[in-house]
Amino acid sequence: MGLDKLDLGIIALYLIGITLFGLRFRKHHRSVRDYFLAGRDIPWWAISLSIVAAETSTLTIISIPGLAYDTNLTFLQVVMGYLVGRIVISFLFLPHYFRGDLYTAYELIERRFGRSLRTLTAGLFLLTRTAAEGVRVYAVSIVVAIALGTGEITSIAVITILTLIYTFEGGLAAVIWTDVVQTAIYIGGTIVGLWTILQLVPGGWSAIQIAAGSAGKLQVLDFTPSLWIPYTFWAGIIGGTFFTLASHGTDQLIVQRLLAARNQKQSAAALISSGIAILFLMALFLIVGVMLWAYYRTPSATFGKPDRIYPTFIVTHMPHGISGLLIAAILAAAMSNLSAALNALSSSSIMDFYIRLRPQADDRTRMRLSRISTFVWALVLFALAVLSLHKVGRVVEVGLQIASIAYGALLGVFLLGMLTRRATQRGAMIGMCFGFGTELYLCLCTRVPWTWWVLIGTVVTFAVGYVSSLPTADQSV
Repeated sequence: MGLDKLDLGIIALYLIGITLFGLRFRKHHRSVRDYFLAGRDIPWWAISLSIVAAETSTLTIISIPGLAYDTNLTFLQVVMGYLVGRIVISFLFLPHYFRGDLYTAYELIERRFGRSLRTLTAGLFLLTRTAAEGVRVYAVSIVVAIALGTGEITSIAVITILTLIYTFEGGLAAVIWTDVVQTAIYIGGTIVGLWTILQLVPGGWSAIQIAAGSAGKLQVLDFTPSLWIPYTFWAGIIGGTFFTLASHGTDQLIVQRLLAARNQKQSAAALISSGIAILFLMALFLIVGVMLWAYYRTPSATFGKPDRIYPTFIVTHMPHGISGLLIAAILAAAMSNLSAALNALSSSSIMDFYIRLRPQADDRTRMRLSRISTFVWALVLFALAVLSLHKVGRVVEVGLQIASIAYGALLGVFLLGMLTRRATQRGAMIGMCFGFGTELYLCLCTRVPWTWWVLIGTVVTFAVGYVSSLPTADQSV
């Protein structure tokens, strides 16, 4: 059926409207504190929705339905672990982050260990976050190319430029408040999409339930005691917990939002409520995938890639107006995630590197360089997204795998600092190198699923770091 003028009008209205809305915040910052932390005056519910937006990118909206189309609902076990991890962070990490005036997660590492380890952890964040975001930006091109018929490179360029405009001008305040709007759009759009699919499947939900149930598509829990299956109860709860401890406790992309809260209590409320919302959303996206399977009943290879199933359905089978709304919803997720990444990468670059080298720089210089850094990172992510074309499989799993390679090493170092007093900077750096090397080995040379990588990397980093610290440990640290 394809998109018509009404659909294109809705998409254009969204793109123009969200860009102009973001630009409203360009006068709200007079310092790097305003630009990177929004003056620490954001209510908890807005931060919660912003975390949801940062966590549920285009990868989620197009790839999670494709995952359920090919398999079942067992991915929800990982999301259960996400919620457990948030609770642990609220009690273990947040008290440390709210002691003092921190801008990045890695300032905490310098306070505990020293400058060298802060440089190493911040550098690892920049490296892996850039790689993961490159894949996420690439995912946008799948949707836009199917919907608008534009080339993939052109699609990536348009979204990157529009997102850069308001992120460059408005800083974290623009990121968070546009996230709130965009989250509402894609949650509402997905609910409308689910209802529409339900009307198109003969027999409605009863028929879907019978067919999907007999094919094992509605399975949520898998207690199989196997290390090689990525989505079991054990991998989900344990692996998902450790993944979230790293992604929400040590990754500047999320920590930056937590630091923007008015106080520790509001930060914890934002974090835990976002976990409940993520559980609901992931269930929603997985159900969409099951319903699409009931509608098509054909192998995902028919579409080229599983990630193309949902966008293809939207463009070819959804009523006009609704299809435009859903494409706008997917673009909303893409832009919210990209804006978050640009601001987080820029904040770490300026606060963890430049200001340490030039502490005498005035605020005007810092603001100018913060904007320049945002622009440079936009170019880098655009280039990586272009390089990702035709080279990745299910994009949500690729994105999670890239992040997992570094998360164990980062989490291990943070836990060394928080849980021990004997760990030294030298020992932690040795442990971090061993942990990162172990995760690279798991990724490149074994069949161990990504859900276990963070746990294994954390244990290796912590154990090697602690043992390496013993000969020179200072009991008074």
